[in-house]
Order: sequence, then C-alpha cells, then structure tokens
Amino acid sequence: MILSILNLVTGQNNEIFSLSNFDSSLILDKMTELQSSIGTLSIQDGPIASAHVILLAAGVVIFLGVAGEAFFKKTGIPDVAFLMILGVIIGPVFGLIQPEAVIQVVPYFAALALIIIMFDGGLNLDIKHVIKTAHFSVTLATLGFILSVVIITLAAHYALGWLWLESILLGSIVGGSSSAIVFGLVRNIKISEETKSMLSFESALTDILATIVAFILFEAVLAGHFDLQTLQETLGRAIVVGLVLGFGVGIPWMYVSTKLGNAQHAYMLTLGVLFVLFFLANSFGESGALTALVFGLMLGNKNHLSRILKFKLPRIEMDDPTHNQLTFLVRSFFFVFVGLMASFGQIEYLIFGIVITIIVYFGRTLVGKITLTKRFSKLDRAVTNSMIPRGLAAAVLATYPITMGLPNAEAYPQIIFFIILSSVIITTIGLGKSKKIPPPESVEGGFVKKPPKNSQNE
Repeated sequence: MILSILNLVTGQNNEIFSLSNFDSSLILDKMTELQSSIGTLSIQDGPIASAHVILLAAGVVIFLGVAGEAFFKKTGIPDVAFLMILGVIIGPVFGLIQPEAVIQVVPYFAALALIIIMFDGGLNLDIKHVIKTAHFSVTLATLGFILSVVIITLAAHYALGWLWLESILLGSIVGGSSSAIVFGLVRNIKISEETKSMLSFESALTDILATIVAFILFEAVLAGHFDLQTLQETLGRAIVVGLVLGFGVGIPWMYVSTKLGNAQHAYMLTLGVLFVLFFLANSFGESGALTALVFGLMLGNKNHLSRILKFKLPRIEMDDPTHNQLTFLVRSFFFVFVGLMASFGQIEYLIFGIVITIIVYFGRTLVGKITLTKRFSKLDRAVTNSMIPRGLAAAVLATYPITMGLPNAEAYPQIIFFIILSSVIITTIGLGKSKKIPPPESVEGGFVKKPPKNSQNE
C-alpha cells in the first residue's frame, strides 16, 4: 500500500513542480486523487493481514506452544511439527501473511532466535558432562555433518541436475541437527545426563558448522569457485573468536550477574551483554552462535566454576523466570515462521526432501554405531540414532540464496522446508519407539556400570 502511494506521488511530482507558477487547483486535484487512491487501497494489498488478525494468529501460536509442550510431555511428540503446520495454515493456505513479508523479517527474527536458543542451551548444559562426553559430541557432529553433506550433494547433483557447488551448499545448509529442537527434546526424555549433554553439544556444533560453511559457499557460488584454505581460516577464526568472547566476557559476568541477582533488571542487563557479544562476534567473523553458547555455559555453571577459580559467589535468592518465558516465545514463533516459508510449487522437491531425509536417517544410524561404544545403554543409542531434526539454522540459511540472487534460489526454501518437516516426523517416530526400551537397571551417567565382583562370583 505504501509503495502504491509513493509511486502515485513520485509519478506526478515532476508535473507539479515543473510549473513556473503553482496552480492551486492542480495541486488540489492531485491531493483529491491521492486521497481517493488511499481510500481504495486495502490492507490485503500488502503482504501482511490487518493488526487484529495478526494478534489473533499470535494468540493461537502461544496457545499451541503451551498445549504442544504439555502434549509432548505426555506423548513424546514434539510441538515443533504442530507449530510448523500452523505456519503453513496461516501462510500458504489462507494467505494471511505472504512469503515476501516473511523473507524480509526472518533474518532479523532468526538472529534473535539463534542467540536466545543457543544461550539457553548453554545455561542448561552441565559443564562436567560436556567435558566428559566432548569427544563423542565432536565425533558425532563431524562425521554426521560430513556424511549428510555428501548424501545430499550427490542427490542434488544427480537427481536435480544442480552444479556441484550449489549441491554442496544445499547439503551444508541441512547438514546438522537443530539445537533449537534438540535442546527442547532432551529435557523431556528419560535418558542419561551425559547423553543429554552429548546430543545438545553436538547439535550446537553442527549449527555452528552449517552456518560458517554455508556463508563461505554463498560467496563461492557467486564467484564460481571454492577455496579450501578460506574454509579452514574462517572456521579457525570463528572458533577462536567464539571461545575468546564467550570465556572472556562470560567468566567476569557470571560474578557480576550474581551480584545483581536480586536487582530488578538483572536479566535484562545480561540480555544486553548477550546482544553486544553477538554484534562483536559478527564483527570479528563469527556467527555469534558459539559465543552465545559459551557465554550461557559460563553463567549456567557459575557455582561449579567459582570453586575451580576459587572465588566466592554471593547468595542468589531466586532466579528470574523471564528467560524461560522469552525462550518459549522466540522458539514457538520461529517454527511458525518456518511454516510460513513453505511452498508447494513443485512435487519433485517434496519427494526429494522426504527421500533424502530417510537416507540421512540411515546414515545417522551408521554414524551412531561407529561413534558410540558398547558401554552406552540401548536406550541412549536408540535416542541418539533418532536425533536428526533439522530446524533453526537450515530455515535461516534457506532465505539467503533468494536475497543474494543465487541460482535455483527459489528451490532452497521449498526443499529445506520438506527436509525439516520430514526430519522432525522421523525423530518423533524414533523417540516414540525408544520409549518402549526399558533403561538398564544399573546406569551411571549413560554408561552401564560394571557389575560388582561379588555378583560375578555368584
């Protein structure tokens, strides 16, 4: 609507202002024409519905988010699928919000979602468990990411006829599991704490890998060639920047934040520091994901770290519940945004997304067999093999080919939406089957205890 008004005004301004003497009647006629045009324009001419409809949709999102969480705790079915389907209904089906508006807003909202969810993940990770299972997490993340990229690259090249660079780009975008989904899932399933930490840390690492590699490949596709040295340098710089900023600010701030624990705006100050860190990380070549994760890890483990660093923390009387509410809102609205970006233009993209996700699932099972030792319980193995959901990073990165004018740009959001939805459904089915597996009688942090010597002799 605004663009229509501007075009009307700018289209006539030369005629008005070229007059040597202003004709009041001409100006009045033009103003009358403008007013008439405004009256005939409706809000539906724009990409977004009216304010009261948007508020209704927001209310439905919040209701479904709360109901979905409760439903997940009862059944083990993630609420992500419901939220994405809601996005499809209010977007592509009823057209309340058009894809053009979503694509414009998603990069900003996705940045907020990324740092809030990664920060929340760090807060809820136990650093002792992370250290204990770090080698499993790194191996799972590396092998899983590489295998997924290889599978999707070969399929895109030979099935869709894409060039190699474009195919590798698609593979890297959906190469890893989504921390936004995994962090929420592992909290509500009965597996060992070590396995929870391993899966959470692995998903965070693959989000970071996907983001860094994809941005390098965006430039490579535009330039027409790929430089392996640039990839190595960028990865190294991102890791160094993320760790330096996360530790460098997180350690002193965990003391300051505890001092401010009972202050009225303590959480908002922490949020402000997180936003500044995100800006600094992007300025120095890191996506902000690793920085937010490490910063949250420091604050979430301040009691343990204070004993290691040998300084006394003041007592905290109560935690600020604002963070949980904010994380819930950001997470719920983001996955509705994923549904809004859905497009059902070409059936081959639907088939491609479903088939590829099934192949990636079997690849994940192979990686799990290679990575996990026999000391992991059967339940932990089954959950690990099922944990393939794609989400936040993939949905965000899917919008960039369009804004950058890359070849096959319109295909990325379509294919990636079907991969995200299919992976969430497969994960849901896998977790449902895992619930039937009883946990071992003697388990210590995800590892089966060795039976005592007395029981061996009996």
